[in-house]
Amino acid sequence: MSSDPPGYELPLLLLFGFRSLIDDLHAELARQGHPDARPMHGFVFQAIGHDGTTAVELGRALGISKQAAGKTIDTLERLGYVYRERDPQDGRRMTVRLTDRGVDSLVKSVRIFDQLRAQWAKTLGAERLRALEDDLRKVTPPDAARLDMPGWITTS
Repeated sequence: MSSDPPGYELPLLLLFGFRSLIDDLHAELARQGHPDARPMHGFVFQAIGHDGTTAVELGRALGISKQAAGKTIDTLERLGYVYRERDPQDGRRMTVRLTDRGVDSLVKSVRIFDQLRAQWAKTLGAERLRALEDDLRKVTPPDAARLDMPGWITTS
């Protein structure tokens, strides 16, 4: 009889670790002035980037429909995280951009993630955390940093 844990436990532990970090991030973001920020918003902000994007491009990047992207943009616009402007090259095209509030959320997220990583290093030990990160890099493909997680999770 093997003393190894069952195979299904590994993805669950990885997911629960991810969830723990994201929940802690959003609790701190709320304390720092972003109580309406949700995990999906981080993916959206990354997909919008510095240059902005359209609803079609956003949907494609996130792996969701144009309609779902449009609803997400509507919500984020109402919360003050994004704004829309007409493309000067094509007046029919609307570009979505981050507001100062959206950028502030991203800047604070970077700092908070650094703090959370430091807490994990304190709990696990800095060397063990670096080893964990190195090992995860070995088993994940180089293009693993994709933004289509929301669409991937909800695809039937």
